[in-house]
Amino acid sequence: MKAFLAEYASLAGDPAVAAEGAAMRDVLKTSFEAIGYEVVMPASADLDTEIRRLAPGCDAGLVIAPDHLLAGFTRTLEAVCHNVGCGAMNVAVAANKQRSSAIQAQHDIPVPAEQATGRRVIKPVRGYGALGVRLSDGAAGEGEFGQEYVEGDHLSVSLVGSRVIGDVCEYWSGDPPLVLALNRQAIEVDSEGRFHYRGGETPIDHPRRDECLAVARKAVEVLGCQGYAG
Repeated sequence: MKAFLAEYASLAGDPAVAAEGAAMRDVLKTSFEAIGYEVVMPASADLDTEIRRLAPGCDAGLVIAPDHLLAGFTRTLEAVCHNVGCGAMNVAVAANKQRSSAIQAQHDIPVPAEQATGRRVIKPVRGYGALGVRLSDGAAGEGEFGQEYVEGDHLSVSLVGSRVIGDVCEYWSGDPPLVLALNRQAIEVDSEGRFHYRGGETPIDHPRRDECLAVARKAVEVLGCQGYAG
């Protein structure tokens, strides 16, 4: 069996996120190999071309890329291989932080309220790696929006959704989302209010673990995520 695995940032040499991307790639490569897959990886950041060249000969595929690029690459992958990540449509919705927050709020999932003025978190609508995120009372730029600042712990959840749609619906298990881990993110806010992602720790325990996992499961189902999500 063969698995196609592509990680964009390490191939593109983006200094802001290349190290993190390479770490994710290496962990996934090891995991695929541990369950018997031969891992096929692209040699260049021209992922559309590389996916079309390499993925048709593989049994499964997964692409890791910044939010604003992932939906397009995933759509290319879905046309030639079984994608084990989220579907392209769901990626496009989830990658739009403003839209996905509004959808979750409509389904009573707690999210920071959108805020247009005052001291707030300003972030790109489609961003990644905490790049461009800042705490400010200034004006949001083009392609940005503001949300209320909420004090608390920086946590995330890694899980796998089973609701697979489209041409690969035979992979649907009917099971609820499978939780892999609760994670802690190291987020630093500098003197100018800019957020920096400094890594993470996984798995962790937390007094509100059950609440975190319940919210994450509901978010995955509301947004229609399938395969790995976080």
